[in-house]
Amino acid sequence: MITAKSDSADTLVRTDAQSFDVEAIRRDFPILQQTVNGKPLVYLDNAATTQKPRAVIDAITDHYLKDNANIHRGVHELSVRATAAYEKVRAKVRDFIGADRVEEIVFLRSTTEAVNLVAQTYGHSVIQPGDEILISTLEHHSNIVPWQMLCEQTGAVLKVAPINDAGEIILEEYEKLLGPRTMLVAVTHVSNALGTITPIKEIIDIAHRSEVRVLVDGAQAVPHTPVDVRDLDCDFYAFSSHKLFGPTGVGVLYGKYDLLNGLPPYQGGGEMILSVSFDGTTYNELPFKFEAGTPNIAGVIGFGAAIDYINAVGMERIAAYERDILDHATQTLSAIPGVRIIGTATEKASVVSFVVEGVHPHDVGTILDQLGIAVRTGHHCAQPLMERFGLTATARASFAFYNTRDEVDALADGIRQVIEVFGG
Repeated sequence: MITAKSDSADTLVRTDAQSFDVEAIRRDFPILQQTVNGKPLVYLDNAATTQKPRAVIDAITDHYLKDNANIHRGVHELSVRATAAYEKVRAKVRDFIGADRVEEIVFLRSTTEAVNLVAQTYGHSVIQPGDEILISTLEHHSNIVPWQMLCEQTGAVLKVAPINDAGEIILEEYEKLLGPRTMLVAVTHVSNALGTITPIKEIIDIAHRSEVRVLVDGAQAVPHTPVDVRDLDCDFYAFSSHKLFGPTGVGVLYGKYDLLNGLPPYQGGGEMILSVSFDGTTYNELPFKFEAGTPNIAGVIGFGAAIDYINAVGMERIAAYERDILDHATQTLSAIPGVRIIGTATEKASVVSFVVEGVHPHDVGTILDQLGIAVRTGHHCAQPLMERFGLTATARASFAFYNTRDEVDALADGIRQVIEVFGG
């Protein structure tokens, strides 16, 4: 985990952070070398999307320069090369998250599409009127709305596990909500709005004791902490390339083989077909059954380069370095009078969501932008969570392993300027 508890673990984290060559890392990300509004860019919006290393950009360019062709059904050389490169990435994803088989890795457009796929296939296969789907207050809209839609379509009931004032799921209340009609738990691994790392393995174990399937929204977890789906024993795990330093337009759904194999197709056409006649259609095998149409080939290949890059840096080293940045940001911002951090969970990833007394978060973001500092402001696609804290919006600084302590200090100086502008 990114947040360590023991003194010895803290010492190890600090040592790893000190040995981390962040300046070498930053040189791999061309976009970070620019100025914005005459100031060096301080990019702190990584929970929305991460920047891309040159290796990813080069992989996409090389594909279009040398191997651009449609995949799987072509017999010419370009198609063969493009297919091989594309399917090689599926194996990289399998290994990156610890899945058993490449057939368990489905390529889609986004985490959002992955959740919708499960809702519209597994959901319609098993959900009956009066059945229950259990989520948490922490969820992104993409892990709320698909289940609301499914409930409207099937007559099921949506239940919500509460959180405490620190932004942590109350496990006792979660367990109480699991009942004989609960058919699915869908919960985030890391909150995009607060940075809370949920006790996901315990959440899954509790659900499985009641024979309830679990989908995990891992979009905010995979960039910050190692993920092993076999160890978690989750039934589904969804995440996106663009949160993991890869291109936009590529998402992943992991599902246990037997579970995915028993589900109906999600969309019709293209690669999900083995044969078609006007009398009927025979569907393809996993994972192609869920991959209708021409995919984002270049994006997947770029995603493979991103995984290679992350593996070369080392996820454990990334987690240790980001822990140091998060600790520094938490301590520095907490010391500014008038600043209140929203979300103080014991286990957190690299997100600091905050409000400035007497200043609307959009005004905070606008002034920071004039200083070259990019943060996200708003409800972060988590309006029910904002309502839980009596807020309409926060400002959110989210960090990656190319951010520095100096950038955290620049953020703090910028917030002080915001307070001065508004007469604080």
